[in-house]
Amino acid sequence: MDVNFRQVDWTFATPFRIAYRSQICAETVHVELKDENAVGRAEGMCVSYHGETIGTLLAQLAAVRSDLAAGLSRTDLQNRMSPGGARNAVDCAMWDLEAKRAGRRAWELAGIAQVRPLRSAYTLTLDTPQRMAEAAATAARQYSLLKLKLSGEEDVERVAAVRRVCPNVDLIVDANQSWSEAQLHTHVPQLARMGVQLIEQPLAVGKDDALATFDSQIPLCADESCQTADSISALVGKYAFVNIKLDKTGGLTEALRLARSATNLGFKLMVGCMAGSSLSMAPAFIVGQLCTIVDLDGPLLSTCDVPNGIRYDGSWMYPPEPTLWG
Repeated sequence: MDVNFRQVDWTFATPFRIAYRSQICAETVHVELKDENAVGRAEGMCVSYHGETIGTLLAQLAAVRSDLAAGLSRTDLQNRMSPGGARNAVDCAMWDLEAKRAGRRAWELAGIAQVRPLRSAYTLTLDTPQRMAEAAATAARQYSLLKLKLSGEEDVERVAAVRRVCPNVDLIVDANQSWSEAQLHTHVPQLARMGVQLIEQPLAVGKDDALATFDSQIPLCADESCQTADSISALVGKYAFVNIKLDKTGGLTEALRLARSATNLGFKLMVGCMAGSSLSMAPAFIVGQLCTIVDLDGPLLSTCDVPNGIRYDGSWMYPPEPTLWG
C-alpha cells in the first residue's frame, strides 16, 4: 500500500479566539492510503492542550508509515498509535478505504442503515460583548443555533449582548475551562434566564469534582474532560453531556466506542470538531447521527474548503458525497 501524508492549512475568515489561544488558520494533516483499487483519505488536527503540534503529528505518521504500507489493520492501529490527531487521520482514511473497497457507505459499515441531515451550531469567536453581538446579528440571518466562546470575565455581558440582538436564536456556550467555581455559581442562573441551552466545560480538567454537588439549571457538557471511552466513568454525576471529537478519540473507531459507552452510562451526546475542512467533518457526521447536539461548522469558519465539500444550507449539513469520503 502507498502511504502519503502532508500538512494542509485552512485559513480562518477571521482570527479564531478561545479562552486559552488564538489562531489564524486550522493546521491539519492529510493522510492518503492507496492500494491497487482504491484510495482512502482523511484529515486530522492537533489537540493543542495535549501538546500536539503539526510537527509531532507528522513525526507520528512517519513512525508508522512502514507498518501501514505492510497492511496494519484498523484494529491493530488502536494499539500501535496513541489517541490524537495523527491516529484520527489514519483511522478515518482506513474507514474511507474500507468503504470504497466494499462499495458501501462508511455509515453502513458502522451499523447505521440510513443517515439524516444534521443541524450544526455556528461558532462565534471570543471577542468583546459588542463585537460578539454584531457577529451574532449577522450570523443569525443564516444560522438558528449559535455557539458562543467565553473566557470567564464579561461572559454574562457577552451572552446578554447577543441575546438582545438575537432574541429567538438557540444559544449554547463554551467556557473552555475558564470559569472558577464562584463564577459557575454566579453565571449559570443568569445564563439560564437568557435561555442558554448548554454549557461546555465550565471548570478546568481535574478541578471539576465540584460539579458533582452542583445543581445546574443548564445541562453541562464535558469537552476537555472527555477524551476516550476510558475517561467516561469519572464524569458520571458531573455532566449531562459529553462532547465527542475525533481528534481527541484518535478516530472514528474509538469515537463510536466512546458513544456507546457514554450512552450506556446515561450521558447525552454532542459531536464537535477542532475546525478543519469537510474532510474532517465527514466521519464526524456519522457520530452526529447518534447525538443530540452537533457542532461541525469547521468549513463555515474558513475561507475555502476541499473539492466536493459537505453541503451546508444555513444550520443544516447534509451527508458527504462518496467523492469526498466514506
